Amino acid sequence: MELVRRQFDYWATTYRRSWKGSIISSFVNPLLFLSAMGVGLGGYVDDSSGPQSLGGVSYLAFLAPGLLATTALQTAVSESSFAVYGKFKWNKVYSSMTATPLRVVDILNGNLLYVGFRLATTCAVFLIVLAAFGVAGSIAGALGALLSAVLVGMACTTPVFGYSAWIKTDAAFAVLFRLGLIPMFLFSGAFFPVDQMPDTIEWLAYLTPVWHGVELCRGFTLGSAELWPGVGHVGYLLVWIAVGWLWARTAFQRRLVEASS
Repeated sequence: MELVRRQFDYWATTYRRSWKGSIISSFVNPLLFLSAMGVGLGGYVDDSSGPQSLGGVSYLAFLAPGLLATTALQTAVSESSFAVYGKFKWNKVYSSMTATPLRVVDILNGNLLYVGFRLATTCAVFLIVLAAFGVAGSIAGALGALLSAVLVGMACTTPVFGYSAWIKTDAAFAVLFRLGLIPMFLFSGAFFPVDQMPDTIEWLAYLTPVWHGVELCRGFTLGSAELWPGVGHVGYLLVWIAVGWLWARTAFQRRLVEASS
């Protein structure tokens, strides 16, 4: 853990030098999205179908926690795709780290710790915007939603770490984005209930980690979280994190051994 902590200093130093470039978009993006989709489009949805179609809540209240979970998804993929691949292929940061006492597992865990930090800060900013819209019902609910968002973000991060270390060319990210990121963003229950999809593809949404994160975030922000379904969602996301971590460790080890040979 000491080696992981020391390596985290590297990521923290780079973030201190670049955080100002993202702070405005961190506030502006959720503000614009919630204003356009939640308030603008949401007004038409509420007038046409009424809150009864969304479990008795407005479209803004339904949409906001879903966007929190998908924001975690987007942040996770952003921090674990090109950002990881480039440190193998272009600037050789990981290879430089292997010249120190750091082991491969220390390099991986230190980088994952930084991604968890980025998820927490990004989602915390999003929650501040949600509170301004009156969506976050309580402090406890907001904290539960924040932890849920970080959890779903890490469930997406670890397998993408493994994928980024496994691929040979950055062109492979097109497959990840088109067949993974975009479908999960659109069809994970963030914008509409998944039970409105055709039965033949509805079950696919339940297999994605993002749907479980959306359900957790929505349950906490709306105050409707239930114990056993919540335990199931958390357990499923932890499985994704564990399996993804094992793949990432194997892929990191193979890639760094190849680089040193």
